[in-house]
Amino acid sequence: MLNRPVGSLCGMTTTDHELAIAATGLRKSYGDKTVLDGIDIQVPAGTIFSLLGPNGAGKTTAVGILSTLIRADAGQARIAGHDVIAGAQAVRAAIGVTGQFSAVDGLITGEENMLLMADLQHLSRQEGRRVTAELLERFDLVEAAKKPASTYSGGMKRRLDIAMTLVGDPRIIFLDEPTTGLDPRSRHTMWQIIRELVSAGTTVFLTTQYLDEADQLADRIAVLNGGKLVAQGSAAELKRLVPGGHVRLRFAEPVAYERAATALRETVRDDEALTLQIPSDGSQRELRAILDWLDAAGIEADELSVHTPDLDDVFFALTGSSVPAQTTDKETVR
Repeated sequence: MLNRPVGSLCGMTTTDHELAIAATGLRKSYGDKTVLDGIDIQVPAGTIFSLLGPNGAGKTTAVGILSTLIRADAGQARIAGHDVIAGAQAVRAAIGVTGQFSAVDGLITGEENMLLMADLQHLSRQEGRRVTAELLERFDLVEAAKKPASTYSGGMKRRLDIAMTLVGDPRIIFLDEPTTGLDPRSRHTMWQIIRELVSAGTTVFLTTQYLDEADQLADRIAVLNGGKLVAQGSAAELKRLVPGGHVRLRFAEPVAYERAATALRETVRDDEALTLQIPSDGSQRELRAILDWLDAAGIEADELSVHTPDLDDVFFALTGSSVPAQTTDKETVR
């Protein structure tokens, strides 16, 4: 287990009025099982925040509390400036939630699903049809709009699910494992949709079991394990927590290789491939220092590459699990 104070990676100084989500000391237990043990979360408006953790770590419970579906035992949370308890109605008006399991009704058409959601949002008939038409076009569902949703592919159902979430024009969207079970093409389509939402000013709180998804999308990532946040930061910052990063130098000339190997300390040699590995956290400062040294010594490497641990390595180091469980959280929603 890596020990690093939560929040120490970025030194965020975001003020409260710039935060879409601000939670401090959230605690939740079910009987003698502590699901959340005093977690703090800050999500600046217009960004993507990803919560990672193994099965049962508390991800779905955290989403439930922040979206007013579950009441915390202790702690405070404000969403879009509103307290999740005292201002629950205002919070619900500002957010949209797409859960692990689709809310799409397969017995009616995609268009009818959208219109039903518009009714639930108390939109007028005219406004509901306008919003429905716009979202169906935006999510490339016009051709399938009159077909029963039960005939949709997994990717189409997920797109319809998110389109339904957007009917109320929420400022903050909670996406709880939105791409689970989708094929690679559908996952990439969903990623593009999420990026477009954020570019338009929406804040996205994402839980996912796919580490590459968090790596690709999130501005900031938090790792939840045993009810505690064990690290937070950008993907690059989290990767630097894990040892094993290095700079790899490859030489074409044996003479240059030997000169570099003799002068540099703590290198791993590969005499056959004429390569040296230098321990590094992959930072710009360290890379510049290596390049300056090579230049000053008059040594030219034919190839330089930076190798850093990936999020799989980070996840293993922080949670003791090699990859997140491929099933969803099993916490009971109460």
